[in-house]
Amino acid sequence: MDRCDECLFVYSALDSGALPQRLRDLAGRYPAALRGVPDPRRRPAPEVWSPLEYACHVRDVFRVQGERLALALRVAAPEFPPMGRDELVVTERYNAQDPEVVLAELATAADGFATRFATLGETELARTGVYPWPRRETRTLRWLGRHTVHEAEHHLLDIRRATGAGTAGGA
Repeated sequence: MDRCDECLFVYSALDSGALPQRLRDLAGRYPAALRGVPDPRRRPAPEVWSPLEYACHVRDVFRVQGERLALALRVAAPEFPPMGRDELVVTERYNAQDPEVVLAELATAADGFATRFATLGETELARTGVYPWPRRETRTLRWLGRHTVHEAEHHLLDIRRATGAGTAGGA
């Protein structure tokens, strides 16, 4: 995945040096998005996550990507385990979590990932690991950072869609 036709995110358009600040900025956009939803626990359709579930997922993406980054710096060409995103919605009871706690944890996780990412030089950015989704593929840490930005941007669009306010390219 190097481009998202749904939200129009283009991976190569994001400079590696801009990633840490972009990650922090994105985390800062979640409070307004989530608080702008009348009922953050309401699913717009049975198969579509609620805005709160999307926020929990993004928090956990930041956490998991931080673990993957650390693993790739310790091990040559690691295989990243799947995060089990669909299972986490149920097992972690995303829709029962406190939205304000989720937002605080999301900001902390984004900042931690951004801080670690900011320390990477070109050699580290070129390190690889086998990424499990959407298909198993060897990816660089540069791609990992860009993909994390994409995840956060895309799910802001999903949250806005839940209120009928989202459009492609608005992320």
